[in-house]
Amino acid sequence: MSNQDLIHSVVTDDEPVLQLPDLVSNKKLIKYEEGEMAFDSYDTMNYFYFIMSGKIKISQINPDTAKEQTISILTRGDMFDTITLLDGEEHEYTSTVIEDSEVVEVPIGHVRELIHSDAKFKSFFFPYLAKQMRDSEELAVDLSLYDVYNRILRLIGRNIDTNGGVTKLNLIDNLSHEELASLVGSVRKVVNRNLQKLKDEGIIELSRKHIKLKNLKHLLDKLKY
Repeated sequence: MSNQDLIHSVVTDDEPVLQLPDLVSNKKLIKYEEGEMAFDSYDTMNYFYFIMSGKIKISQINPDTAKEQTISILTRGDMFDTITLLDGEEHEYTSTVIEDSEVVEVPIGHVRELIHSDAKFKSFFFPYLAKQMRDSEELAVDLSLYDVYNRILRLIGRNIDTNGGVTKLNLIDNLSHEELASLVGSVRKVVNRNLQKLKDEGIIELSRKHIKLKNLKHLLDKLKY
């Protein structure tokens, strides 16, 4: 995997994925406030969701230790839940709204019909599904093969936005260190220490709940392997 493979850009306003709800007739707009629980496994047995704005965290929590692992953070242009959509089985997860969000809710049966009959929908859905599979593989690789310092480096690399000729971070730029720890499979204290190391190395700048990329070249040099 090259350095550039680790860099993703945010979905722009003119990307067609944001028009996906226009393909469905039976839909409902739902608004969630920060701190709420969004949809649950019962909901996603019956409905499919298109994220229009905000951020919703999907995670798994060990009931014995209360340790949390963030699986993904859904934002504008994302869809949920492709797992239940495809296999029809209940999917255990916890959804937490970490930024005021809007979603479009569509009956899951209607979406299954679109997969079989609508070429335009399929042209959006299957590339998105492939990206989800790739993201899951990258998460497994990170947790298995890299220490926390390198997991954070790779997380930053995957969330660089270069749209408009300006390099910045998306998705993770305003997350708390607790949320970042859940993303990289660690704890806040360890993440704090490694973020400070990246700051000392001149790669990032830190302020309260904000990470700013300071030196892209240095980051890419660190990601070489």
